[in-house]
Amino acid sequence: MPHEDRGAILQKRMLIIDDDSALLRAMGRAMSRRDFEVETAEDGVQALDKVKTFQPTHITLDLKLAEETGLHLIPDIKLACPDSRIVMLTAYASIATAVDAIKLGAIQYLCKPADADQVLAAFHEDAELSESTVVEDKPISVKRLEWEHIHKVLQENDGNISVTARELGMHRRTLQRKLQKHPVKH
Repeated sequence: MPHEDRGAILQKRMLIIDDDSALLRAMGRAMSRRDFEVETAEDGVQALDKVKTFQPTHITLDLKLAEETGLHLIPDIKLACPDSRIVMLTAYASIATAVDAIKLGAIQYLCKPADADQVLAAFHEDAELSESTVVEDKPISVKRLEWEHIHKVLQENDGNISVTARELGMHRRTLQRKLQKHPVKH
């Protein structure tokens, strides 16, 4: 194999960071078939170690890892691998976390489920905001505003449910029930 071909293949290194092992396997296989060298990580410690050793060009990062938020990893990832492109994936999308992810250095924010082609499109340099991140120019429902506010306050409190419940003036169990619900449509 000519040297430049090997270099081209090595240029496409993807790190997939998610606490869902089934998603890691499926996305890893899909990206391998698309000529990426793939590594996976299930938590922040593994992720930062692999960022330093693997030096990925592309990173998918789940917003909610088991005990932490993926948002906190972005600055350390960018410090260890400044040229990497990060796409934040989440099943719990909100405008507040999308804005935070982009401010911290992610290039896109996609709602799960996202297939491999959607993820690859998000990495494209000329990619415009996808439909999942476009803020529509119509009023948002009260339920959606409440859902986004809860997630914003939760994120500000580093995922601490007890502190968030106190700040929101609601019982901890009520907050937990609200957090288990899927995002409300606009």
